[in-house]
Amino acid sequence: MVEAAELIDNDFLRQFEIKIDNNLAKIEYSLQERKIFLTKLIIPESIKNEGFKKEFLALVFEQIGERNLSVVPTSPEIAKFVRSNRKYKRMLPVGVRI
Repeated sequence: MVEAAELIDNDFLRQFEIKIDNNLAKIEYSLQERKIFLTKLIIPESIKNEGFKKEFLALVFEQIGERNLSVVPTSPEIAKFVRSNRKYKRMLPVGVRI
């Protein structure tokens, strides 16, 4: 489902976006120094399922990893994803625990 869609980093609106069947899922963020704060996860009801959410978050984390940024998840849903995926915990800044 997510593989066919393109992940877009909308710098102007400060959000990662992915469009599925005319629905826009997004993760809002704030960028400070070498850290990206993931503040809000918005997924439309029509595509709301755990599989999509996990794939979308994984795509976003991969893109952030390519930029060598630290991640600070301030959204409870995103923090839960990091807790359940150990490989993304290494992307947390020093001193931040989830």
